Amino acid sequence: MSVLIIGCGYLGMRAAKAWVSAGRRVYALTRGRADLLRAHGVEPVVGDVLDPDSLTKLPHTDTVLYAIGLDRTAGRSMREVYVQGLENVFQAHGQHAVGFMQFLYISSTSVYGQTDGSWIDETSPTEPFEESGRVVLEAEQTLRGYRPDAVVLRFAGIYGPGRVLRRASLLKGEPVPGDPERFLNLIHVDDGVRAVLAAEARAEPGQTYLIADDHPPTRREFFTRTAEMIGAPPPTFDGSGGAEANRRVSNAKAKRELGFTPQYPSFREGLAASV
Repeated sequence: MSVLIIGCGYLGMRAAKAWVSAGRRVYALTRGRADLLRAHGVEPVVGDVLDPDSLTKLPHTDTVLYAIGLDRTAGRSMREVYVQGLENVFQAHGQHAVGFMQFLYISSTSVYGQTDGSWIDETSPTEPFEESGRVVLEAEQTLRGYRPDAVVLRFAGIYGPGRVLRRASLLKGEPVPGDPERFLNLIHVDDGVRAVLAAEARAEPGQTYLIADDHPPTRREFFTRTAEMIGAPPPTFDGSGGAEANRRVSNAKAKRELGFTPQYPSFREGLAASV
């Protein structure tokens, strides 16, 4: 059983290590980290989703994990990376990409636009008010046009070792933008990997799942606890931002259908394993 990872970054690399440990043959598309991938038992395929000619070398595998993120240093727009890059992958392979592989796609809960603090699930309206959310939703729609059987995993904010939200600015005493009473939706990266593996094993083709922990905190709760744990001053908030996302993401479907249970059910356990 083989796996191809397109987007072998913070989440993708950890998924790759889990699959390698399970004895799977793992390939990963990379622009320049071939030696690092080989050191972890991953077979690199040098290429870029924005370079269609480089994508003809992608291997035929049993599972594809598509987890592309935006590299802000590359000078390309989010739409180019998320939408055009995805189209390039499919157009480079035609029926190869369309017909034979299980396709797991990492998306984001930014496709939702609720601002009232309500709980949302997979049936909630997707009406993003931010441009980034609109691009993510367009990418999902592009995916469905090519692969209606793809499994879409809409992730809450991923954090973990080396990625604690606003750590540097908290240490500097800089104010946190936005309303402190609005909710954050989070998932520890290790639980994100568990969700990916569960989806590969048990997801129904064509389904969408929300991936988040059990207890969305307010920004005040999260950043106050983070500051305490890293030895930063208590956070202040500037209240900026105008209309802001404010919702609580339900993971009930992922629990029910995938057997997904977070090891870190809230940010409190997750931060303890991250800082």
